[in-house]
Amino acid sequence: MHTYHLTIKSSNAKTGPIPVTTTSGDTCPTTCGQYQNCYAKSGPLALHWNKVSEGQRGMTLAQFCAAIEELPEGTLWRHNQAGDLPGTDGNIDRRALADIVIANLNKRGFTYTHKPMNKSNAQAVKCANKLGFTVNLSADTVAQADEYAAMGIAPVVLTVPEDTRANFTTPAGNKVVICPAETKGVTCADCKLCAWSGRKAIIAFPAHGSKKKAVTADKVFNIL
Repeated sequence: MHTYHLTIKSSNAKTGPIPVTTTSGDTCPTTCGQYQNCYAKSGPLALHWNKVSEGQRGMTLAQFCAAIEELPEGTLWRHNQAGDLPGTDGNIDRRALADIVIANLNKRGFTYTHKPMNKSNAQAVKCANKLGFTVNLSADTVAQADEYAAMGIAPVVLTVPEDTRANFTTPAGNKVVICPAETKGVTCADCKLCAWSGRKAIIAFPAHGSKKKAVTADKVFNIL
């Protein structure tokens, strides 16, 4: 059973003071390109995530959805500063995701997923976006970002080497915009690009956290 935690007002400098959630690590697919070097596996966030994953901190899905429903109408909130969509072994638990989508009605929840986009997962993500819960597809390479963009089911994000600061265009012609938190110093609370399900531009996140060197080394040959 997954465990969920809700921080009503985040102290994270990048997100700004919006509600932020954490989900137990058993939701993360081992196929994720960042699985070994995830930024959430080090620092203070790792300590918090471990407690959520071990069931020492957090709540059940039903309690979590009730808490989300209580957020004021129109609230922008980020799901999963650590963790992924509900489900194990790379498969999305569509019933559990539906519960979260329903709880988010009239709010502006957004998140990211590294779950593989098999037919079932793709249908679940497409439906979530249509119903107002923005799920960004997280790509590990430019080629994968182009592949996800071509699916037309959800907005796409991409992890790039830590020193990447210039916007660029992919081989398939998709515009890639570096996260404004890195280039303009704005927060998620002000930017809201990742919460826009109709967004065409791919948002790129320069590798960060204590393991950014390892992530950058893995990606340096995958940018173009």
